[in-house]
Amino acid sequence: MIQALSQLVPLTPASLMYGLGYAVGFAVFCWFASTRKLLTDGILLVACAGLIGGLFGANVLQYVLTGQMGKSILGGIAGGYLTVYLVKRKLGITRPMGDLFAVGLLAGEAVGRFGCFFAGCCNGLRCDLPWAINEHHPTQIYLSVACVSVLCTVLLVEAKIRPPENTLWYLQGALYCPLRFLIECFRDHPPSDLWISPAQAACVVGLIFFTAKLMGKVPIGAKRPLSAK
Repeated sequence: MIQALSQLVPLTPASLMYGLGYAVGFAVFCWFASTRKLLTDGILLVACAGLIGGLFGANVLQYVLTGQMGKSILGGIAGGYLTVYLVKRKLGITRPMGDLFAVGLLAGEAVGRFGCFFAGCCNGLRCDLPWAINEHHPTQIYLSVACVSVLCTVLLVEAKIRPPENTLWYLQGALYCPLRFLIECFRDHPPSDLWISPAQAACVVGLIFFTAKLMGKVPIGAKRPLSAK
């Protein structure tokens, strides 16, 4: 069985890091859910469904945009979000889960981007810098560092402020989108008639959305009750 699985998914450094990324993201999701006393069978089922939907969306969008196999984080988020919405509705779960997915996604991408690095995808432009790798910007590592930075900020806000639910979801989006937009400037994109890449366009839309939701979500001095159910 292991041999058949290795033939279906070759065990390369890239595939191992991708797998580790999903595992770390799921583990951090569960850890954060436990800190809020939300680690129930229903929540775990939603998380698993979101993981499967995210995998499907990531592969489909990558193929639609490039005609090649691969994974798109934007497609993963879209596929996961839709799947989570449908499964929550089916199970009758109304408790917001955005904060749990915020930390899980950031942790998972921080590790998974090294899969991109070993696979040689998401390459950066040529440069002559001390940290260049094969004379290119290591944009995969830039994205990993960005995710770690946003994750640390989100966890600090959680520890110090304890904001209303879903605030961390909107906060991570408002922080990640401009960082991703900036890093996209150093990535090697196919020629396009647009002055920005599709990913940058998505970042602009995302920044507007997340910032607007964040400003409406956090009244001054608001905190999440410790006993929130």
